Amino acid sequence: MEPPQDTSENPNDVLSDDDSSPENTNPDDQEIPSTTLDPPISDTQDESSDPVPDEQPQNTNSNPAEPGPPARKRRRRKRFFTELIANPSFSKNRRPRISGLAREMDTEALIAISVGFPVDSLTEEEIEANVVSRIGGQEQANYIVVRNHILARWRSNVSVWLTLEHALESIRAEHKNLVNAAYNFLLEHGYINFGLAPAVKEAKLKSFDGVERANVVIVGAGLSGLVAARQLVSMGFKVVILEGRTRPGGRVKTRKMKGDGVVAAADLGGSVLTGINGNPLGVLARQMGLPLHKVRDICPLYLPDGKAVDADVDSRIEVSFNKLLDRVCKLRHSMIEEVKSVDVPLGTALEAFRSVYKVAEDSQESMLLNWHLANLEYANASLMANLSMAYWDQDDPYEMGGDHCFIPGGNERFVRALAEDLPIFYGRTVQSIRYGIDGVRVYAGGQEFCGDMALCTVPLGVLKKGSIEFVPELPQRKKDAIQRLGFGLLNKVAMLFPYNFWGGEIDTFGHLTEDPSMRGEFFLFYSYSSVSGGPLLVALVAGDAAIKFELMSPVESVKRVLNILRGIFHPKGIVVPDPVQAVCTRWGKDRFTYGSYSHVAVGSSGDDYDILAESVGDGRVFFAGEATNKQYPATMHGAFLSGMREAANMLRVARRRSLILSDKVNNDLEKCDTLNKLFENPDLTFGSFSALFDPHSNDVGSHAFIRVKFHGDKLNSSHLCLYGLITKKQAIQLSEMNGDGNRMNSLHRDFGVKLVGGKGLSNVAELLISRIKAAKPT
Repeated sequence: MEPPQDTSENPNDVLSDDDSSPENTNPDDQEIPSTTLDPPISDTQDESSDPVPDEQPQNTNSNPAEPGPPARKRRRRKRFFTELIANPSFSKNRRPRISGLAREMDTEALIAISVGFPVDSLTEEEIEANVVSRIGGQEQANYIVVRNHILARWRSNVSVWLTLEHALESIRAEHKNLVNAAYNFLLEHGYINFGLAPAVKEAKLKSFDGVERANVVIVGAGLSGLVAARQLVSMGFKVVILEGRTRPGGRVKTRKMKGDGVVAAADLGGSVLTGINGNPLGVLARQMGLPLHKVRDICPLYLPDGKAVDADVDSRIEVSFNKLLDRVCKLRHSMIEEVKSVDVPLGTALEAFRSVYKVAEDSQESMLLNWHLANLEYANASLMANLSMAYWDQDDPYEMGGDHCFIPGGNERFVRALAEDLPIFYGRTVQSIRYGIDGVRVYAGGQEFCGDMALCTVPLGVLKKGSIEFVPELPQRKKDAIQRLGFGLLNKVAMLFPYNFWGGEIDTFGHLTEDPSMRGEFFLFYSYSSVSGGPLLVALVAGDAAIKFELMSPVESVKRVLNILRGIFHPKGIVVPDPVQAVCTRWGKDRFTYGSYSHVAVGSSGDDYDILAESVGDGRVFFAGEATNKQYPATMHGAFLSGMREAANMLRVARRRSLILSDKVNNDLEKCDTLNKLFENPDLTFGSFSALFDPHSNDVGSHAFIRVKFHGDKLNSSHLCLYGLITKKQAIQLSEMNGDGNRMNSLHRDFGVKLVGGKGLSNVAELLISRIKAAKPT
């Protein structure tokens, strides 16, 4: 695979040298006082949305000494699918560069790759948009260089609106057509000029091409719905958003916690920006002036008795765990090649290899291996028994590069800014989406919302539950994909303490358990002290433990977390105080999600994400959300990008309909003009009537084509013409009558003729018009 600049004979052929670069809640979902702990403990993520403190942490670099085991790096991310569908990186194919311009093009290509563009080919979206006249060849190579340059130019300063004129400045004049194609594509698909910078927000308040378009009803005010709405408004659409909750954000929820003089913002849903390179949320952070806090990879592990895990054993088991995944990858590679339809649970395959190779046979090794399995279940929000061995990590080749980061103050800062000035109706739980040739009707809270198109952004869990009725039913292909894809569970316990007792040198630490069935219970702790504004600690609950967790009282859950923390820190002489406030999530019980995020279940594949993304009803109902994004599922940026994708799809459909309508109107006008010309010299005229006879027959019984012209002040135009088909004899009889009133009565009463507009003519009338037209002198 060659870098794009190598496909052009001379980079200067493209770039010029002077370039300068009110909701119902579950009774369990209420904040309750603790009977054994002083702090209030809650298991809700969706009572009224509290404001998030805007103040920044006092000290983001406090690093008290961290007691415990030697530091080790842990990765939540999924691995190994790249071995199955290898995609060599751009860096491995670099050639020596001799000019500064070529090096700049190298950099621009890398930026394009980070955003998701292939090295030397077009995306499916670009091909569909006809950005070049033919696929392959020099024009495509030049287009890619131009596209990369425009993209990199805006990314260098995301606080400004990049105009087409600015994009043209550094491109040679003969490539203006490529600049137009690349600029329009990047703009309409949300790769440039998006976000929350004041200049961008101001520009997006009006249609970027001045055209007013269709009405869109958006179901759900999560990230995908909000992003799509803002993009659609800038495209000239009229938008309304229906949201069942009393707040925006969906599975992005930041809860303000406070007490005893401390305050913090806790992300109870989406929390980590998983890879910052090319991430659109990173762009929003830059535009809003929010600093990014890198999640440090150091993650010490502790045994059930609180002792540090032996470093040598830790390293050995981590290596063994990765080797097990390697072996599974090789097995599935051969299985997919030989027996394409076979799939088994990832957990079953790993256990088989573990048993054969006698991995982790003693107690500590077994607990360590189970910790890694719990971490994998966290990454997928699912039990190992549910994950597809063949495709569980199919999205790995597309993974955003760069650091994983926290946003100070929580991710709801994005949500609030995205929701600003949008027409959102809260407390509107959608029951039904009805669609057809005339548009869509969405029923929510006893109200009917009508539009030309609808965008459904509800989580996969809601689609699986069948909470929304689709009329007509969704295609079987889509219903099957909804059932095949997995939608799992991750829960959290967020605890605000009076002070930070765990230290500031780490962002994560882990805990092992002896019970394999509960390996995901509080197995990983995230420290948010550096970004939340206060001493906040969040314990994660994954796998089977996440399901059992929702059956446990919040008070009991917090007790169990505190027992673990005290078991780790008390032997070191560090007192673990009671939290001043604690919150337990219940995402599985939440009727607006029924879970946390999607995964590839046994029998499913990445193709099912694409099927979920398909529109239905000939472009009437569209779908967005993380579970519709094959490249970036289970992520906030995946939801964001899906909203941009569907806005572009809706624009494409609206333009197609506009062209069809325009053609129809033009055809109607052309027909009207043709009829007017034919009646300039009628065979017979009387009152408001005119008649044209069949030029191929003198028989009085042959057809005659009549026109009646109506005049009136209330007509939109000066006159209205209606037409009918009678015989030549009947036309002569009408001409002999007195007054148009008598003629009209006879036409209807005696001849049984109903007058119609030019669009309602019968085939016989159309044939007669053709004969008359052919006989008329040109």
